[in-house]
Amino acid sequence: MKAQALHGHLDALLLAVLEQGALHGYAIIEALRARSDGILDLPTGTIYPALRRLERAGHVASTWSTVNGRERRTYELTDSGRRALAGERAGWRDFQLTVGRFLDPGNPTTTPA
Repeated sequence: MKAQALHGHLDALLLAVLEQGALHGYAIIEALRARSDGILDLPTGTIYPALRRLERAGHVASTWSTVNGRERRTYELTDSGRRALAGERAGWRDFQLTVGRFLDPGNPTTTPA
């Protein structure tokens, strides 16, 4: 799946991954890949700018550490990020229900009253 297809949803996906606990950048990429059964195989050039954007917004905080002689940045969800994730989930449910009325003809909510 291309990053373009995720436009508008990447931040929510990153917040959801970090809900499980603090992770460094590459581990976030791996978590996205694993939880999507390999469908979300996004490049670092997509993930890291989004993480910086979320950090500027106050939704994630990061710290630097040295592991095996290598510097790496670890990202963690903030309270603001938890609230943002809750809002993203509510918005996603509304979006799903609304679009489902058109695209899911077997859904009972799509038939006119």
